Amino acid sequence: MKAIILLATLKKKGRSNTETLVEFFVEYLKDQNIDYEIIKLIDHHIVPGSYIHMDVKDDWPEIYQKILNAKILLFATPIWWNSHSSELQRCIERLDEVYDIILAGEDSPLDRKIGGVIITGDSDGVEHITGNIANFFCNIGVTVPPYTSLGVIWDGHAKDAKKTKPQLLQYYKRMYGKDAQAMAESLKKASK
Repeated sequence: MKAIILLATLKKKGRSNTETLVEFFVEYLKDQNIDYEIIKLIDHHIVPGSYIHMDVKDDWPEIYQKILNAKILLFATPIWWNSHSSELQRCIERLDEVYDIILAGEDSPLDRKIGGVIITGDSDGVEHITGNIANFFCNIGVTVPPYTSLGVIWDGHAKDAKKTKPQLLQYYKRMYGKDAQAMAESLKKASK
């Protein structure tokens, strides 16, 4: 069983709260014997558009193939102005062709995939983003089981916060360990 995690941080280098939370969470996937691959979107060339294959060659078709080959699809995003990141939005737009396939009366190529969301922020927006992504998943054939969101809102995530990676991991473990465990267990159970 494999999970693909689309990591939508805007930070190419340096400490990323979302990347650190994903690193924290994958330890719980390992405990459930779930293999995973993290795809850091900012490191890939993904052109804007609403089709899987565009006129310009980019990395999206290869990423899409990895999604097709996995059982679990996780979106991991920071909150920017009460929404998910622009990196994630580009992927959502490129997945729009899946919705076109469904509208044409065919089965979704993503049927029987399990979805979940990982979110970091410093004030609010988790529920809004989780709802939007869950709605998107449902419209393209991805099942969102209970307990498959991990949203961490904390002032230690603020843009100017000087938290180190070890401080972030310690906070996540102390405050969100049970939530991460429940999410990993739910993903495994739903994937059987």
